[in-house]
Amino acid sequence: MSFVPHTPADRQAMLDAVGVRSIEELFEPIDPAVRFPKLNLPPRLSEPEVSREVARLAAKNLNASTATTFLGAGNYNHYVPATVHQILFRGEFYTAYTPYQPEVAQGTLQVIYEFQTMVAALTGMEVANASMYDGATALAEGALLAVSIPRKRTKIVVMGTLHPHYLSVLRTYTHGLAAEVVELPLPTDTLRATPDMLDGHLDETTACVVMQSPNFFGRIEDIAGFAEKAHAVGARLVVSTYPIALGLLKSPGELGADIVTAEGQSLGNAQSFGGPVVGLLACKQELVRQMPGRLVGVTVDSEGKRGFVLALQTREQHIRREKATSNICTNQGLNALAATVYMASLGPSGLRQVALLCYHKAHYLAERIAALDGWSVVGEGPFFNEFAVRAPRDPKEINRALAHEGIIGGYPLGEVDERLSDMMLVATTELNTRESIDAFVAALERLS
Repeated sequence: MSFVPHTPADRQAMLDAVGVRSIEELFEPIDPAVRFPKLNLPPRLSEPEVSREVARLAAKNLNASTATTFLGAGNYNHYVPATVHQILFRGEFYTAYTPYQPEVAQGTLQVIYEFQTMVAALTGMEVANASMYDGATALAEGALLAVSIPRKRTKIVVMGTLHPHYLSVLRTYTHGLAAEVVELPLPTDTLRATPDMLDGHLDETTACVVMQSPNFFGRIEDIAGFAEKAHAVGARLVVSTYPIALGLLKSPGELGADIVTAEGQSLGNAQSFGGPVVGLLACKQELVRQMPGRLVGVTVDSEGKRGFVLALQTREQHIRREKATSNICTNQGLNALAATVYMASLGPSGLRQVALLCYHKAHYLAERIAALDGWSVVGEGPFFNEFAVRAPRDPKEINRALAHEGIIGGYPLGEVDERLSDMMLVATTELNTRESIDAFVAALERLS
């Protein structure tokens, strides 16, 4: 069976249409030296041979299932309960297209509704949408949600402790738009922003203040203080957060945030080389008509039976283009389903237990590292499960040495700011045992 779709007659018809007699004549304008290069390909392999080769190459990777990891920086090694996979792999949740048609996808719509409800409760907000691509795009969409051209509020003030990759996505999103991004400097000594840093940067054109808590360096920011500053000039407060931390900390909504975004990978989604993941976005009810993406609601039919429907869609496929706030069109269905099952499986008490384990293990690790000669913990203020440390040697060299011992070290901060090139960001989760933490500390001591 040939997998080539065009018959000889088809090809000749196309050649006749462009006025040439053969394929060789069609390619004549191309330099003969590169027209038909000889490819030095290895012999073809059978399927079992390809499978063995791929497995051999995969075995070269050092990953969280075969090594101890202290790497975070926005993507964390949390345990995924078996219940998540059991439901995630059910065939009815797999589809080649977004299964929103209510007459055939009530189960999917209900999952999305439950997802929205739990995200709203977790963030302390009144409404949440049916998920974004990831934490970075959720943050960018959240910031644009606050921009109001009719009100002449187009300035977005960003704190220096925001995840650098999120900031990069925000720059891309706002390029060419009537929005000005003002980036405040990173306090390299404290690695924590304070509300007084906003002084002189806020005015009647400010649409929102964008911050992260726990911030990129793991420090917990004063959300209430930032909210007070932003609201004093009529601006919104956009907070990017870490959902696992909300099992222990007060929600951003309780502290005055207007819009809350997050990366949902930690909620039942495997790290999987960085993706795919799922973004969370929640806000106050008054902003719902500017909210990007879709919202699923619950209603009753003419017979009084409960049903789920798409209640609001503000993208340009559904409303007038000039009224659309965004053309983002994903709900990351399976990833959102994983997050929903994860949150439902753990419940508030389970999530709090996970958060407590992350918190206490990180603080134990920080105490142990701070006691090492040549090492120090950098930053001020409380932290959750992640913190920066100053190393006596190049962090990249240390990580290479750790890899030989089956340990994935911290994120070298020189990757995002050369002023921090002697630091690494280390994180713990509930999966780091005391023995693994002690082994990590012992390895760091040997590498001092």
